[in-house]
Amino acid sequence: MKVFVTGASGFIGSAVVRELVQEGYSVTGLARSDESAKALVAAGAQVHRGDLEDLESLKRGAAASEGVIHTGFIHEFARFKEVCEIDRRAIGALGSVLVGTDRPLVVTSGTAMVAPGRLATESDVPTLNSSQMPRVATDEAVVFVLSRGVRAIEVRNPPSVHGEGDHGFVPTLINVAREKGVSAYVGDGANRWPAVHRLDSAHLYRLALEKGSRGSRYHAVAEEGITLKKIAQAIGEHLGVPAASKTHEEATQHFGWFAPFVSLDCPASSERTRAQLGWSASRPTLLQDLEHGSYFGH
Repeated sequence: MKVFVTGASGFIGSAVVRELVQEGYSVTGLARSDESAKALVAAGAQVHRGDLEDLESLKRGAAASEGVIHTGFIHEFARFKEVCEIDRRAIGALGSVLVGTDRPLVVTSGTAMVAPGRLATESDVPTLNSSQMPRVATDEAVVFVLSRGVRAIEVRNPPSVHGEGDHGFVPTLINVAREKGVSAYVGDGANRWPAVHRLDSAHLYRLALEKGSRGSRYHAVAEEGITLKKIAQAIGEHLGVPAASKTHEEATQHFGWFAPFVSLDCPASSERTRAQLGWSASRPTLLQDLEHGSYFGH
């Protein structure tokens, strides 16, 4: 099976490429730089030059494939609404050449804003629209391509997808703790982040590609919710700085743009995903990764 992967040299995408190649798939990855192209060749994949804003390139890559996995996203929070709209257009372009086929389009979204404050399940859909929460543009794009008859499938990743090469939420917490000399959490720190190891997430993408049903949503969630206090304490122990509570007002000053994310309470379940696809998580937990992984340079 020929699979086209966007974001193929990224943190999650490179793990997806590795998973697919190991299982004998013929993989073509989207690359916008020579460095990314070299990484794909080294991983055993073919190279398709282009980027997420080059819609014709996306269409050509998807048209030449028997399945598409879209992990690409421009992680620039300074222009968050703009990059979310770029994602919407990219999904539309990928889906446009799959209309009338049974070829799967596996799209990446997140669990964080699905049902804040309670356990999110695969049946939940975002209650906000993209004008209220820009990241929902991805979910809206999936609904659109589904309406055109595309076999679209969502894989929702949690706020912490951890493992070697992580540049996301947990490294941001670590960097702030290093800079400020304190590993902080907000209030009592009882708010929760779900988590998954990147290799477990990659395995789910393959299962979704192989067995996912049209319109399904799957949760790449190994741990339903780890409290921010526990995460902050683990970071503090490694850095040799205290873990301390900040009020919501103090958190805005302490964390800056990242403050709303540190306050998120967004546990999520993967019970249906496990039952429907036979997925299970076997890699280290987030706290194990903080203890023995690469986050602190050892």
